[in-house]
Amino acid sequence: MAPRNTDKSAPVAIIMGSRSDWPILKGAAESLEALGVEYTANVVSAHRTPDRMYEFAKSAKARGVKVIIAGAGGAAHLPGMTASLTDLPVLGVPVESKALKGMDSLLSIAQMPAGIPVGTLAIGEAGARNAGILAAKILALSDEALAERVAAFSRAQTESIPETVEDA
Repeated sequence: MAPRNTDKSAPVAIIMGSRSDWPILKGAAESLEALGVEYTANVVSAHRTPDRMYEFAKSAKARGVKVIIAGAGGAAHLPGMTASLTDLPVLGVPVESKALKGMDSLLSIAQMPAGIPVGTLAIGEAGARNAGILAAKILALSDEALAERVAAFSRAQTESIPETVEDA
């Protein structure tokens, strides 16, 4: 399942500040694909394309988006600014920065003022993968077939962990 442009309808939108964030945010896409959830993926920078960000956030719900995954590094304003412009849930993924190893991104995303929540995930690929799974779990609240796929995913993950330290 390839990402679609924002002119199409999909229940999850993955946005990022720059193309260089895609290698990390691709983990969210892979989680969504594994669970059979359609998504779009686009570059929407809070700083370099503020009009694009505003238009995206204001029109997302009307386009059928139900959950937004926003990845950003450095000052990481994209998740919070997007959350301030929409009623949809926004999941923030801090992208590791060179200067501060992603701690700047994590704190920027996590420290939102009261009334503008952003669900903040771990720094980097683990956070992106979990954002995809969490988005699917949110959607599964109103989609029984997806709920069954999410439950099967969890069972398979549990069953894949051996009980012993030796190979059989």
